[in-house]
Amino acid sequence: MTSSAAPGHDRPGVRDTPVSRADIVAAAARLAPYVRRTPVMTVESALLGTPGEVVLKLELLQHGGSFKPRGAANRVLLARAAGLVPPAGLVTASGGNHGIAVSYVARALGLPAEVFVPSASPAAKRERISALGATLVVAGDIYDDAQRAADRRAAETGALLVHPYDHSDVVAGQGTVGRELADQARGLDTVLVAVGGGGLLAGVASWFRGEVKVVSVEPMTIPALERALVHGEPVEVGVSGLAADSLGAKRIGAVPWACAAPFVHDAVLVDDDAISAAQRRLWEETRLMVEPGGAAAAAALMCGAYVPAPGERVAVIVCGGNVDPATITG
Repeated sequence: MTSSAAPGHDRPGVRDTPVSRADIVAAAARLAPYVRRTPVMTVESALLGTPGEVVLKLELLQHGGSFKPRGAANRVLLARAAGLVPPAGLVTASGGNHGIAVSYVARALGLPAEVFVPSASPAAKRERISALGATLVVAGDIYDDAQRAADRRAAETGALLVHPYDHSDVVAGQGTVGRELADQARGLDTVLVAVGGGGLLAGVASWFRGEVKVVSVEPMTIPALERALVHGEPVEVGVSGLAADSLGAKRIGAVPWACAAPFVHDAVLVDDDAISAAQRRLWEETRLMVEPGGAAAAAALMCGAYVPAPGERVAVIVCGGNVDPATITG
């Protein structure tokens, strides 16, 4: 499915978004001691069954196994510089990857952290959060349940709430993925980005600002951005399916929406079978062990949900690798 969204450079007022390129440049300098510059891999069309070769941005090789430390660290570092991190430390909610990221940042900066996750969060992600020294609390069945519990906890303790996507400092941190990719793979026409709450999409879109086509990819069972584009504003959707732990936000965040909506060219949906097939293909052909949410963007190319034009130079952000290998290799 493709949205009717117009190209970002055709829309009025696109310069007045919450996160600028200057914000992302500043975030990149701030984050340098704490995050990796992840590599890219060019994969021939025959390996992945795609219309042409594809550039993979390997954010699954980031600290904690996903892109999330970029946004979490930028948020916390700016808050600490402003004297806004209290003795209670940090509190957050997460399907797993952001919780790992906040735990990593807290350990790096010597801060306490409390992470609320839903029961849907995989055991591997919960174990990593605990191993990094954060206090883990299971609250509710889906991410939104955990977020409400984290909000209450922040109000009780005064801890700094580090939202996984709905904050401009988080979006600016995630935007450093786009900045790196632009430097590593010149001449891109299109970037495919998996979407949950929208932070990564918003950061990447805030960097490219309509100069490169940004395509959002969501599970059919969680079409939060696709529905928002149809309605002209974020709306609530159901949450289920294979990638619900990492892409399971009921609605796009207000800040990501304001950042991304002017620049999203297409919004496509993939089913669980396509995601699972992409996980297997990535493992078999590239030896990348990718979680469902991390494979969603590649799935859009492999199953034909997004079909590039002849000669179109496409990149895919492989955004997470926190997965039990047995779920892929059988």
